[in-house]
Order: sequence, then C-alpha cells, then structure tokens
Amino acid sequence: MFLKKIKPFLYLGVFYLIISLLVRTIFFFHPITTASFGIFEIIKVLFVGLINDIFVFILASAILALYFLFLSDSKYKKPYGYIIFGALVAFFLYIWLIPNNIFKQYGGSVTEVALSFVGIKTFLFGLMLFLPTQRIKIRNVLYFITLLLYVLLIIFNGVSEYFFYNEFGVRYNFIAVDYLIYTNEVIGNIMESYPVIPLFSGIMLVTVTITWFIYKKTKDELLELPNFKQKLILLGSFVVLCAISLLTLPSLMQIKSDNVFADEIEANGLPKFYWAFTHNELDYFQFYSQLDQKQAEKNFLSQYPQHTLSRNIIAEQPELKKNVVLISIESLSADFLEHYGNTQKITPFLDSLADKSLMFTNLYATGNRTVRGLEALTLCIPPTAGESIIKRNDNKNKFTTGNIFKSKGYDVKFLYGGYSYFDNMQDFFGGNGYDIVDRNNFKPEEITFANVWGVADEDMARKAIQVMNAEAKSGKPFFNHWMTVSNHRPFTYPDGRIDIPGTSKSREGGVKYTDYSLKLFFDMAKKQDWYKNTVFVIVADHCASSAGKTELPMDKYRIPAMIFSEGFIQPQKFDTLMSQIDLMPTLFGLLNFNYQSKFLGQDVFKPEFQPKAYIATYQDLGFVKDNRLTIISPVKKAKQYSLELEKSDLAPEFKLYYDEKLLKNTDQKLVDDAISAYQSTSYWLKTKQLNR
Repeated sequence: MFLKKIKPFLYLGVFYLIISLLVRTIFFFHPITTASFGIFEIIKVLFVGLINDIFVFILASAILALYFLFLSDSKYKKPYGYIIFGALVAFFLYIWLIPNNIFKQYGGSVTEVALSFVGIKTFLFGLMLFLPTQRIKIRNVLYFITLLLYVLLIIFNGVSEYFFYNEFGVRYNFIAVDYLIYTNEVIGNIMESYPVIPLFSGIMLVTVTITWFIYKKTKDELLELPNFKQKLILLGSFVVLCAISLLTLPSLMQIKSDNVFADEIEANGLPKFYWAFTHNELDYFQFYSQLDQKQAEKNFLSQYPQHTLSRNIIAEQPELKKNVVLISIESLSADFLEHYGNTQKITPFLDSLADKSLMFTNLYATGNRTVRGLEALTLCIPPTAGESIIKRNDNKNKFTTGNIFKSKGYDVKFLYGGYSYFDNMQDFFGGNGYDIVDRNNFKPEEITFANVWGVADEDMARKAIQVMNAEAKSGKPFFNHWMTVSNHRPFTYPDGRIDIPGTSKSREGGVKYTDYSLKLFFDMAKKQDWYKNTVFVIVADHCASSAGKTELPMDKYRIPAMIFSEGFIQPQKFDTLMSQIDLMPTLFGLLNFNYQSKFLGQDVFKPEFQPKAYIATYQDLGFVKDNRLTIISPVKKAKQYSLELEKSDLAPEFKLYYDEKLLKNTDQKLVDDAISAYQSTSYWLKTKQLNR
C-alpha cells in the first residue's frame, strides 16, 4: 500500500532527475565551460549532483505531500463539511468587504491574489461538498492540475538554469534574485533576446504530455485514500527524509575543487538560489571587471588630500555641538517638488523650506530601495553589488555617522514608525550603536492611524518631539535619524489632513500627507527650547520608481536634499553634482567636526571635492562624472553614456531629464575610475577595513 501511495513522488522524482542530468550534460559541453574534465572528475560531478538533486526534490515535494495529506472524504461529512465551508466563505467575505483588512493594508495586487486564491478554494470545496457523486472527477481534475504545475516548474527551472548558465557561466546567484525583483525588465529582455512563442509552446507541449503520462499511471491511487494511521506513517517518513535533506544539503554545497566549473555543474541551482536570497551578496571579484587591487585603491584614494582610507579631518574653526535631526523621506523623487517643475503643489512645505535652506539641487541617490538610502546616509560609501549591507550578515560594527556623533558625546537614535525588524533595520542600527524608537515604543493612545508599514508620519512626528524633549533634558546634544513611512503603497493616512482623501490611495496623496506631517513636526519643534540649537537634514532615501529607457535613468535617482537651521545655515543653492554619500561628511564640515574618517563620501565645500555620483541597481553599478555615465555589470561588461540635458523652461540647476546616448568609444579613464571605486569598496568591506 505504501509503495503505491508514493508512486506520484517516484514518477515526478525520476522526471526531475532526468531533467537535471540533461542540464548537467549540456553544461559539460557548453562553449562557456572552458575547463577540461577527467573521467573520475566527471563521475564525481555526476554522483554528487545526483545526491544533490535527490535531496532537493524531497524538499521541493513538501507541497505535494501536504496536498495528499489533506485529501480526505471525512471532512465533507456533516457537520464538519459545512463548518469548513462556512469558515472559507467568511474568510472570503472578510477579504472582499472589510475596508481595512490586512491584505488591503499591504496594497498592490495582494488583495486580488488573496481573493482569487480563497475564492477558488471555497468554490472547489463547495462543489465537492454539495456534489458528492462528482467528487472523484473533481479530485482528478485538481490532481492533474497539481501534477501539471510540478512538471511545468521542473521544466521551467531546467530551461531557466540553462539560460542563466548561458549568460553567466554559473548556477543561480544573487543576479537570479535580482531578476525576480526586476521582473518587467527581465521579461522585456527575454522577449527581445529569444524566440519566446516557440520556446513556451514547446515547454507547454512537453509539460502536458509528461503530466498526462504521470496522471494515467497514478490516478487510481486517489480511489482509495489512506486512513489516519497510514497518513501518520507516511508523514513521519517524509519528515525524516526532509530532516536528512536539510542537514545534508549545506554540507554538499561546501564540497569544492580547483575546477570552478565542476563545482557549478555538480551543484543544484535551487539551494544556491536560496543561499543567494538569504545572504544577499554578489561577489564583485567573480563577476565584474577588475584592476590590480593596489592600483585600484591608489586610483580611488587619489581624490583625498591624504591618499589613505583612514584620514584625519581637521577643522579650521571650533567645533559646534548642535543637535542634528536627519529626516530621510520615503520615495521622494525630486520631480515631486515644485522647484523641479511639478505643478501639482503636493510639497508646499518642503518647497518653502528649501528656499530657507542650503539646498543641494544636483544630488543623486545611490539606489532604489530604502535600505540602500539608509546605507548611503549611515556608512557614506558607494553601493556594492548585491543587497544593501543593512541586510547582510556582516552588517555590525561598521564605521558610521552615528559613531562620529557618539564620539562627540551625542545621544544617537534611529526613529521609525514601523517595526524596525523589517528590512533588518533593527539588527543593523542596533548592531552599530544606535538606540531604536519604533512602533513598539508607542502606546495605543499615541496612534491616530496606522497601516501595515507603521504609524502615520504625524504620529511619528509627535513621538519624535517627545523623544527629543527627553534628550534635551539630559543636557547632552542629540542625533536622531528619522525614517518616514507614509509615502509608501498603499498610501493610506488619516482623512481631513490634506485635500486628497486618504481613501484615494494615490502616490500624490502619500507625498502631500508626508509634507503635511513634516510641517506639523517643524511647527511643534519651533516651540521647543532646543530648536534654535538644532540642524535639520532633510533628504529622500530614493525615488518613487526606477524604470526608464536605460539601465540607470538619471532622473530616477535625482532626489531633493537640504540642510536647515535658523540663524546658522544661510539659504543658498549648491548646484554641483554630488552623491547621497557626500551629505553627512558635508554636515560634519559645517559643524567643524574633527575626526578620523573612513567615509568615502566627501565634504562638498572642500577645495579637493570632485563632482561625481554613484547610482546602482543590485547588479548595474553606475559612476557619473564629466557628463558621462559609466556602467559596469556582470559578466565583466562596461558601457558608457554621454549625458546631455533635455530642453526645458526650468533653471539649469533644476533640469531633471537627460538624453543618455550610448557611446561606441568609451573614456577608459572613467571606466577605470568606476572600477576602482566599486572594486576598492567591495574589497574593503570584504576585508572588514570599513569596520570601526
């Protein structure tokens, strides 16, 4: 009986092993595989690969095991069937009708996906409950669909691994994770690069054929379902196999040889994908163009007066122990401000504040995620390939802006309206000496509105004033970094604050409500004793979107930034090209701080400052200098665009849009400068030279 009940697993498992063997064989003979293999090495690669595949399939078949576990006729008997059906209907109605349910709070298409899934499940359960004579036929249809999905995923994964290896010469890594994030761009690239219709037609034909074969061979096993005791035995055996797989696969991934291609071919792509997803790194030295390491460091460090990584910053004036409030605003593109041509008047307060501030009109974010912006403002280093350092395991004891303030006797805090465990912020800021104030610190009566991302920005503004008042009483200066949350999908906020209803869920509403909350914060701050001795730094973390005509569209990285302090900072505009990583070193210069620096950003008011910016995705690393955008990418690719501002009626410093023209002949010095910056940063991180 037990052998019969695992027939579907055996058929699918054998099919998976055949596909995996076929893929390995293709890799052996692929032109990108430039290594040679001895007979014993081939046997070893195939044997280790087979073991890898068996354990991966065991884990991947967990969903199929759950499907069989819940196959039962008893659940349709009275009264259980009606209770379950009623619960499903109630859940469906909750998603559909309750205005602020958890799915609608998240926004996007999550509600539609949840509604579809629960709706289909409810409908099918109802059919099998009320049409008992058709139950076998309905179950067979669902079983066929389940097999179809498994076969399709097996084939699609095999094809995907081939195309990935065809481009990069390795199994899945963080670039594959990146492909999931940039789905639109990736699908567009596939559509342009491969014969999609014949390819997918062939995949579907093979999928249906194999599925029908397995279905015909195994469908009779659904006529007699195992009883509860038999299910326990089957489940227990499967759990043991899963445990063995989980314990063994990490050890198999550690098997290395001198032949890199052998290591990649014997591996299984799915564990490598999981490892890349959880470790968030893309090895610069494996995938990008390089210079001699010492030469790269020499090139990069030549921009500083002291050509060393650790440098003494000496001010000519006495230090100023002013409080500092750094406000990084969620998804605030420059083109939301009226200064940059927006006519919707959605940032009236920020536009007015900019005219009273030191405004950096030509500043670029390093990336397109919040964690990348927080990294730039906290570590002041160029972005690196893969995920932000904030989300990596080795993210603690770094040299940070908080370290500088702490060395000067400041209280240092990170303020966030949501739960700071999100995006690993708690681990990063806590591991680098910041105290954290987040949603956990709010009393129920302090929250007027909240969604899935956190309390409304106005509630965080009130909490921030409360925190700063307490800090001021201690007699110590304070540095607080506040990350806003309301300008984020689903763009919900309390009604009655602005002229765009919170129920409209519009990006414009999210921007204008954040602007309203910042005005509220400053109105409250002006009434506090510490206000006149405080410097406020306001900057976006990144833009609202990143898609454009090129890999790195310049306007999708341009962000507003300003430093404001009544009686201290004189209103002016700084129009020179600069990076997000230059903002805090510039602030330290304004405060006349003396310190030993490992920051790679520069004080823009120093005579040695070189105008430049770093903009990047997870894999495309851009360097902007001398009206050129240089992009280095895997595998050891480099390209360059000329940058020419498009015509507009705006003042030159506020023109946003560039005509990016791909150059046939690149400026090699700029390419070397780009490589030097990213290679040096990656090396210093890897060797922990950017730690405290």
